[in-house]
Amino acid sequence: MAPDPNAARTRARVVHGDWQTPPALARRVTALLRARGVEAAAVVEPTCGCGAFVEAALAAFPGARVLGFEVSDEHLAGARDHLRGTRAELQRADFFAVDWEATLGALPDPVLVLGNPPWVTSATLGSHASRNLPDKSNFKGHRGLDARTGKANFDISEWMMLQLLEALRGRPFTLAMLCKSSVARRLLAASADRNWPVEGATWRIDAKEHFDAAVDAALLTVSGRAEAPAVHRWPMYDGLDAARPTRAMGVAGGEVVSDLDAFAETQGLAGRSALAWRSGVKHDCAAVMELRREGGALVNGLGERVEVEPELVFPMRKGSDVANGRAATGRYVIVTQRAIGDDTERLRATAPRAWAYLDAHRALLAGRKSSIYRGRPPFAIFGVGDYSFAPHKVAICGLYKRLRFVAIGPEGGRPVMLDDTSYFLPCETAAHAESLAAALNGARARRFFEARVFWDAKRPVSKALLQALSLEALLRAEG
Repeated sequence: MAPDPNAARTRARVVHGDWQTPPALARRVTALLRARGVEAAAVVEPTCGCGAFVEAALAAFPGARVLGFEVSDEHLAGARDHLRGTRAELQRADFFAVDWEATLGALPDPVLVLGNPPWVTSATLGSHASRNLPDKSNFKGHRGLDARTGKANFDISEWMMLQLLEALRGRPFTLAMLCKSSVARRLLAASADRNWPVEGATWRIDAKEHFDAAVDAALLTVSGRAEAPAVHRWPMYDGLDAARPTRAMGVAGGEVVSDLDAFAETQGLAGRSALAWRSGVKHDCAAVMELRREGGALVNGLGERVEVEPELVFPMRKGSDVANGRAATGRYVIVTQRAIGDDTERLRATAPRAWAYLDAHRALLAGRKSSIYRGRPPFAIFGVGDYSFAPHKVAICGLYKRLRFVAIGPEGGRPVMLDDTSYFLPCETAAHAESLAAALNGARARRFFEARVFWDAKRPVSKALLQALSLEALLRAEG
């Protein structure tokens, strides 16, 4: 079979984070910069691709030197053909090999660094054996387990922009880049941590429309002046045509928050609660551990009828059930432990049918990829403790872009288990669960959370976000 050229192009796009900027979007960005009074004696596009931003900059800044750098011979040839006869200065260069301090230092002030750096992470590049990435280093300084897992991963564009900002320090400049919204936040955090004398802003862009990419993205601008104070309040605009920002993100208490004003207004509700949020059960083997009732029998994900001791089987709701308010779903889960680390060998004697069933599927359970199961008892699970068996719960799914808290009671006299995409408060009575759910769904709690949440995050509702709210303070405020 002949290779699929479209598949090859798609892989190349992923490997290089190659999302070429539509010319119309590049013109809108440069028009916005001019409207906001940005001046430039020199414009630099460090990853110019096919030249959309270079062309837009030539028109928007007629008196400026305009330089474009590009590592791809194919893109560079296309840009040169398109821009032949203009004053654009184009050259082949690998971003990671350029001495940006020297290159930018040779240009007249003020400098505008403009563009659309690769939308790809170091882990994605590594998985494709790409060489198009910086020297492998833990540039955020994570230690131990964090450095060996996802926290040591980073967006290439974030690394690039930090290098450019470092090279531009102490002189008048503007950096204007299209990037993921999450990258813009991390740039704010990094500039605050370093106390760089910069100020910034973001304008939301429709990445689906412009790039056919399912990601929250923005135009980020960062500007600096010699001896200027650092401004860690960055306005956020809903679009390139927005006249006013909807809110301002910033750094408070060492953390980036999504709405500084709402954060300040709701600080009276902040604090640690006596009642802790918990995560649901984690097993990573749904085909074996999750069951459905069909025709009066329990059936697993492999289509097998399952007969195990009923005391190990609990009704279950997935995060999607919680987020959408679905009640009894006919889904169940086998709970092998009452607490993390419990010896599961006891099941041989106390639950022989369950032991036989799990032992028959030992290979699947032993093959779970997460390192958290290594060195644990056979058939171990996580996210389990006395709290899991509370008869009532107040739950929310961490993955959905909504603040919806649901009171959940027993089913068939059994406590309902949640999966590990949900967080919950354990409650002993229905009245307690319902009162907490009502308060958490109220306007005060909503404003508190919305001041601190970023909806584009992979898991926008986190345990840290939930724990930041004092339930006692909320209930007092609700009266």
